[in-house]
Amino acid sequence: MMATLIFLVETQLFGSAQNCGCAEGVCCSKWGYCGTTQAYCGDGCQQGPCTSNPTPSPSPSGSIESIITQDFFNQIKSGISASCVGNNFYTYDGFISAAEASDFAGFGTTGSLEVRKQELAAFFANVAHETGDLCFVEETLKATYCSSSTQYPCASGKQYYGRGPLQLTGNDNYGAAGKYMGLPLLNNPDFVAQKPDVAFKTSLWFWMINTDCHIDMTSTGGKGFNGTIRAINGGECGGGNPSAVKSRVSSYQKFCGWLGVSTGPNLSC
Repeated sequence: MMATLIFLVETQLFGSAQNCGCAEGVCCSKWGYCGTTQAYCGDGCQQGPCTSNPTPSPSPSGSIESIITQDFFNQIKSGISASCVGNNFYTYDGFISAAEASDFAGFGTTGSLEVRKQELAAFFANVAHETGDLCFVEETLKATYCSSSTQYPCASGKQYYGRGPLQLTGNDNYGAAGKYMGLPLLNNPDFVAQKPDVAFKTSLWFWMINTDCHIDMTSTGGKGFNGTIRAINGGECGGGNPSAVKSRVSSYQKFCGWLGVSTGPNLSC
């Protein structure tokens, strides 16, 4: 009888864990109840402003979702203001839709599990820096960023300032990304800031083309996280903007911790 009672209590507790739906800024505890104290936001916290690493959600083995979970994504955004444009714009579904598109096969799926986790941590570390933890969709200091490109000439009246998770910038990048994805981004750069999946796709295009993303970050003789900084904004390196480099590295270290993987060498540039 006692064993039966214990089983019933445990069933009630664990069954309630499927009923998370707490208000913004409120934690969902490991038992599925909403609150703001350490009992809710500490060990086992599933969602919200958790003070410990969020409990991973079960996902198909080998998929992007098995590494980057909804909880991981939400935790990046957990500290931003409700007034941030990116709060409602950047969605987990938008990221997964972009990451699993055939155009970006190989992103986060190439190499050992360790290397895959490092690549995804590196991607989101740079995204976190560029967007203030997914707060900004567009660059705050807007400019035209129009170069004298013959292949991708600027459309009249359009500005090619940074937009999206990695802040796609310049008419050449908008033109090339648009051509690759079959979208009129050169004539309509604002499209990047209008659809979450398109925003993430432009960033994945830049990542796959420019960052040499399948580098083995465990190799002492090769590029590490510092290679991604050089590809995205090399001007920060060599003393150009040490605080920005520190910000990117700090986020990378944090996300590697969340994913339970080492950072590898060669972090700072």
